[in-house]
Amino acid sequence: MYHLSVSVFGLSEGAPSVVAGGRQVKSNAFGGFCAACSAHVHAGDGAHLGTPGRGRTWCLACSPTPPDRGRHDGWHRVPLASLDFETTGVDTHHDRVLSFALLDQFGVETTGLVDPGVPIPRESAEVHGITEAMLAEAPTSAEGLRVVVDWVQSLVERQVGLVVFNAAFDLTMLRAEATRLGLTQPDWSRLLVVDPFVVDWGIERGAPGPPVGVPGVRRQMRSRRLVDVASYYGIPILNAHDATCDARAAREVAVELGARHVRIGATTLLELMVDQRTWHAERALEWNAYAASKGRPPDDPGGWPLAG
Repeated sequence: MYHLSVSVFGLSEGAPSVVAGGRQVKSNAFGGFCAACSAHVHAGDGAHLGTPGRGRTWCLACSPTPPDRGRHDGWHRVPLASLDFETTGVDTHHDRVLSFALLDQFGVETTGLVDPGVPIPRESAEVHGITEAMLAEAPTSAEGLRVVVDWVQSLVERQVGLVVFNAAFDLTMLRAEATRLGLTQPDWSRLLVVDPFVVDWGIERGAPGPPVGVPGVRRQMRSRRLVDVASYYGIPILNAHDATCDARAAREVAVELGARHVRIGATTLLELMVDQRTWHAERALEWNAYAASKGRPPDDPGGWPLAG
């Protein structure tokens, strides 16, 4: 069960928005208080970053804004592909892929459901809405994911950059699935990856976004989910946790990151790969300082774009 469509690569249609700092941003659906100056902001009169109930409201005077788009050339000006999965959980080595979205650089989108033959945890279904009944006519994992690994290998051969938000999750899960199913692995060593999660951290060092306080760490780490970063760059996500919607948003975010930050964008994909490995390692080391104090598992500083 695959769906193939052709679309024009551009910004998606938005939810209600306001102009802040000369750009369109999502307006606040509910009244609240500005995160910067504490002024009361009536519903629709300010900006909202993040998801309802978990994001932050800003008055238009304080609303944070990224720099303007530059005129520089770089990797953000070349056609990029994008990929996203919805899964049974967050364990990259044991959970399973349920749906995929493959967005080629020519505007061709291939999407599909996959039946891994295992139960879908209720908490996962509540996030992405995929149920076991929906997979009744879906291809098996071996059938469905063969399409995905073959497509990734075609990107390697064409040297097309692949946008994946938090690539260490999706790509590690794909590698584990391919191993489990006996599928031929893509040539991971030659894959060019653009990970907006990592690039954004390299730019912002974790802010702005809902705080997740890390006592004793030099820079306060903040949540930078796709919805947070997309909101910051004025890119609406109409259906978060839908693979196609998330893949489109991730690619749009990647382009904005390159276009609005010249020191990031005025490079090649090969140079960006080196930078992303450095940023991932720096972020992992900061996270590990916090994780050690809380008894939580550490991240692998070398685990990008594939975790060990």
